[in-house]
Amino acid sequence: MTTIDQACFEAAVLISQADGLLITAGAGMGIDSGLPDFRGDNGFWKAYPALGKLGMEFAEIANPQAFASMPHVAWGFYGHRLQLYRETIPHAGFNTLLELAGRMTHGAFVFTSNVDAQFQKAGFGAGHVVECHGSIHHLQCSDRCGEVVWSAKDFIPEIDTINCKLLSDFPICPGCGGMARPNTLMFGDWRWDEMRTNMQTARLDAWLKKLNRPIVIELGAGTAIPTVRRKGEEINCPLIRINPTESKVDRRGDVAIPCGAMEGTTRIFQFIEQL
Repeated sequence: MTTIDQACFEAAVLISQADGLLITAGAGMGIDSGLPDFRGDNGFWKAYPALGKLGMEFAEIANPQAFASMPHVAWGFYGHRLQLYRETIPHAGFNTLLELAGRMTHGAFVFTSNVDAQFQKAGFGAGHVVECHGSIHHLQCSDRCGEVVWSAKDFIPEIDTINCKLLSDFPICPGCGGMARPNTLMFGDWRWDEMRTNMQTARLDAWLKKLNRPIVIELGAGTAIPTVRRKGEEINCPLIRINPTESKVDRRGDVAIPCGAMEGTTRIFQFIEQL
């Protein structure tokens, strides 16, 4: 049995003993679905060569100041991402996690820093997902005029992908008529409306109180922005960390699986079927 297989077997045993599954997921979760990896400027510029030509780093465009200084470019970037996430099909690992959740007394809850809503598209109930950095599928007023967050479903952006610019009209705040922006937490963002995320977090806290034997599966969460990793580690239960490059665990009883999300979940499930 290989080292990865041994770790997957240990994970399968832990999961079989649990009554609720907390799934914590970072950007690496979407790579198997074909979503771009923005780790490092080269990866970001490969996905958005027009921004590479401008010498813009990810933190510069994923910033509320960009909507004030260059709104057509900012919405070109976010509008393209919105279209991309709408078109993306979640990989098989999502279905495996759904299957695991269905076998547990209290099912599963998701805590993710991803803004793409891939878990909901895969079949996880919206009431059991925390999007700790918000959702690109929702909009808010750029000026925080007091209007509540609303769905972006009616916004169909037309994008000049070569130059990363929005060609169609900006989305408009229904409260004040000003320009809207994605309801996502950006860099240096003091205007993010966190109300929707706070409500999701309250539902997660209530769900966790029901569990006697929780288990955490962490997928594709890195250390650069450790929000997701910290959430899983703060739960007093075993943690299974699936990550091809940063799988190290420090606590006794936790399991490190050095591979991608789809491969890791698939191999764990194969062992569960054998138990």
